[in-house]
Amino acid sequence: MSKEMTEGQRAYEAKRAAKAGMSLDKWMALKARERAAEARAQAAVPPPAPKKPGLLSRLIDRAHKPL
Repeated sequence: MSKEMTEGQRAYEAKRAAKAGMSLDKWMALKARERAAEARAQAAVPPPAPKKPGLLSRLIDRAHKPL
Protein backbone atom coordinates (compact mmCIF):
# COMPACT_ATOMS: atom_id res chain seq x y z
CA MET A 1 0.00 0.00 0.00
CA SER A 2 1.42 3.43 -0.88
CA LYS A 3 0.43 5.19 2.36
CA GLU A 4 1.36 3.93 5.78
CA MET A 5 -1.40 2.46 7.93
CA THR A 6 -1.90 3.26 11.58
CA GLU A 7 -1.64 0.47 14.14
CA GLY A 8 -5.43 0.33 14.42
CA GLN A 9 -5.84 -0.03 10.67
CA ARG A 10 -3.12 -2.67 10.54
CA ALA A 11 -4.81 -4.66 13.35
CA TYR A 12 -8.21 -4.43 11.61
CA GLU A 13 -6.78 -5.62 8.30
CA ALA A 14 -4.87 -8.41 10.08
CA LYS A 15 -8.14 -9.65 11.62
CA ARG A 16 -9.85 -9.62 8.24
CA ALA A 17 -6.91 -11.43 6.65
CA ALA A 18 -6.96 -14.09 9.40
CA LYS A 19 -10.69 -14.56 8.92
CA ALA A 20 -10.09 -15.08 5.19
CA GLY A 21 -7.23 -17.50 5.94
CA MET A 22 -4.48 -15.32 4.42
CA SER A 23 -1.42 -13.50 5.61
CA LEU A 24 -1.59 -9.73 5.94
CA ASP A 25 0.75 -9.25 2.96
CA LYS A 26 -1.38 -11.48 0.72
CA TRP A 27 -4.56 -9.74 1.92
CA MET A 28 -3.19 -6.27 1.15
CA ALA A 29 -1.97 -7.40 -2.29
CA LEU A 30 -5.43 -8.82 -3.03
CA LYS A 31 -7.09 -5.56 -1.99
CA ALA A 32 -4.66 -3.56 -4.17
CA ARG A 33 -5.47 -5.76 -7.19
CA GLU A 34 -9.21 -5.35 -6.57
CA ARG A 35 -8.85 -1.55 -6.35
CA ALA A 36 -6.86 -1.50 -9.60
CA ALA A 37 -9.44 -3.66 -11.37
CA GLU A 38 -12.25 -1.42 -10.14
CA ALA A 39 -10.40 1.69 -11.34
CA ARG A 40 -9.95 0.12 -14.79
CA ALA A 41 -13.63 -0.80 -14.91
CA GLN A 42 -14.66 2.75 -13.97
CA ALA A 43 -12.38 4.17 -16.69
CA ALA A 44 -13.91 1.85 -19.31
CA VAL A 45 -17.50 2.99 -18.64
CA PRO A 46 -18.49 5.84 -20.98
CA PRO A 47 -20.16 8.87 -19.42
CA PRO A 48 -23.96 8.89 -19.66
CA ALA A 49 -25.58 10.82 -22.49
CA PRO A 50 -26.82 14.28 -21.57
CA LYS A 51 -30.46 14.37 -20.52
CA LYS A 52 -33.09 15.99 -22.68
CA PRO A 53 -34.30 19.25 -21.10
CA GLY A 54 -37.51 18.97 -19.14
CA LEU A 55 -40.85 20.46 -20.15
CA LEU A 56 -40.46 23.60 -18.06
CA SER A 57 -36.93 24.27 -19.36
CA ARG A 58 -38.07 23.88 -22.95
CA LEU A 59 -41.02 26.24 -22.43
CA ILE A 60 -38.83 28.88 -20.79
CA ASP A 61 -36.24 28.63 -23.59
CA ARG A 62 -39.01 28.96 -26.17
CA ALA A 63 -40.47 31.98 -24.37
CA HIS A 64 -37.10 33.75 -24.47
CA LYS A 65 -36.69 33.34 -28.23
CA PRO A 66 -37.64 36.35 -30.33
CA LEU A 67 -40.78 36.09 -32.45
